[in-house]
Amino acid sequence: MEPDAKWPRVVLRLAAIYNLCWGAWVILFPNHLFQWTGIQPPNYPGIWQCVGMIVGVYGIGYWIAGEDYRVHWPIVLVGFLGKLLGPIGFLQTALGGGLPWAWGWTIVTNDLIWWIPFASMLYLAFKYHNQPAVRFRVHDSSPELPAPVVSNGLSLVELSSDKPVLLVFLRHAGCTFCRENLARLAKLRSELLSMGIRPVVVHMSTPEDGQKMLDAFGLTELVHISDPGCVLYQKYQFPRGKLGQLFGPAVWWKGFLAAIYYRYGFGKLSGDGFQLGGSVLLRRGEVVKAFPGGDASATIPEPSQLSTADVCQL
Repeated sequence: MEPDAKWPRVVLRLAAIYNLCWGAWVILFPNHLFQWTGIQPPNYPGIWQCVGMIVGVYGIGYWIAGEDYRVHWPIVLVGFLGKLLGPIGFLQTALGGGLPWAWGWTIVTNDLIWWIPFASMLYLAFKYHNQPAVRFRVHDSSPELPAPVVSNGLSLVELSSDKPVLLVFLRHAGCTFCRENLARLAKLRSELLSMGIRPVVVHMSTPEDGQKMLDAFGLTELVHISDPGCVLYQKYQFPRGKLGQLFGPAVWWKGFLAAIYYRYGFGKLSGDGFQLGGSVLLRRGEVVKAFPGGDASATIPEPSQLSTADVCQL
């Protein structure tokens, strides 16, 4: 499902029509639902009619959101929260005997059937607004993405002219896997240097924040590249992750181990949260070997994967 998919408009239009019809029914015939489910109608039907009015107003919001759910995602979010909390309230009341279980059919049509499409829209809207092309063009009149900034001012060709360079592409700075990879790089740095390989870190933070990040892991002298526009990520074909690559069971488990067990923790989102990492071995600016990250938990390759033949190529 792509961010510009047409199905969200259809879903939101259907949700709008449903809400308007349901709201009108409750306002015009406030006792129908109570009579059909065999319980005493309220003494003050005006209160129940107010519920119908609120549901109908949601319908107007859904119709507006249908124009572009990416722009009107807060309406979708509010609706989704209501559809999450409604079943919880019903379950609590029904278990206490306050409502008949027959009312559960209203929960199915009012709430449950909308969970997946509304959650999918929120996921796609977040993914859309989080990509660099959108983030920078919203706040900057220039259509150009910010160019990568190398900490020592050299180009990749110059960096890899005398010895191979291992470009390590990190995920966003708040990701626990980003911190895990920096800690791993700190352990492998001496071995990589002894093999004649210069490690260079590529990140999505500012040059200043990137330097602070490296300093925290004892990598102060390491060359790093600030690439907030993900220009190099795209050049070396590191994609944005799909749902399973970002939130799959294996990723959750590895994330728990990295964040809690190994105490790398996590922080505020800084960069494209959907961008995957990986590594690339360069020689004279040319790719010798690529190590794409299969999911968000991808780590730096073992030195044994960087053979002498690879280092000597080109």
